[in-house]
Amino acid sequence: MIGVVVPAHNEQDVLVECIDRIFQAARDARLVAETVELVVVADSCTDNTSVLAAQAGATVLTVQARNVGAARAAGAEHLLARGARWLAFTDADTLVSPGWLAEQLALQADAVCGTVGVEDWSPHGEHADLLRSHFEQTYFDVDAHRHVHGANLGVSAAAYRRAGGFDHLSCSEDVELVSALEACGARIAWSCRPRVTTSARRVARAPGGFADALLKAVAQRLAAAAPHLPSLGTPS
Repeated sequence: MIGVVVPAHNEQDVLVECIDRIFQAARDARLVAETVELVVVADSCTDNTSVLAAQAGATVLTVQARNVGAARAAGAEHLLARGARWLAFTDADTLVSPGWLAEQLALQADAVCGTVGVEDWSPHGEHADLLRSHFEQTYFDVDAHRHVHGANLGVSAAAYRRAGGFDHLSCSEDVELVSALEACGARIAWSCRPRVTTSARRVARAPGGFADALLKAVAQRLAAAAPHLPSLGTPS
């Protein structure tokens, strides 16, 4: 069985499409009809995240951690107990490609670190073109990249256990897991083949995460180009 974990904190506006895309990837013929189970870990939600996730066909775990590392770990432990041989992780504001799961497994590694793409930069308004340019200049969407994203990560059950799983960190839990995998000798594929598209939203769910990094990048580029321009403010 293949397990997929999606941590979610108040994600009612984007979660259903995320789930639909995961189930589409689960129907890839290359998986030879292997069972795919999806767990949405609803962490400290005050909206309809849990209800919508259940209606869309996901298993819902409810936690009150307000901690993405703890949420990912809870989902992983649930799926391991269910017999998962492979764990795949993405985020609620991310849309996986139809071949996402099959491409992870086809790489025949202990773990797969994929890249992310962004199609819509409009949440950043007048700064959208600046941020798009920064991303294109500094991000390497190629094989042998060294990016780590919880939104596009896969790992075998055996390697996950050897590495000790996700630490309960409020950010960079994905980076710490990959570091632990490297330390225990796991074979890691740094690949752009498993495709996902993530959002460029301005409201960061996890300080230090992708959205937060985008906001800081805009602020830095503006400060370098024109120090007299008004600040974007502190990332949420």
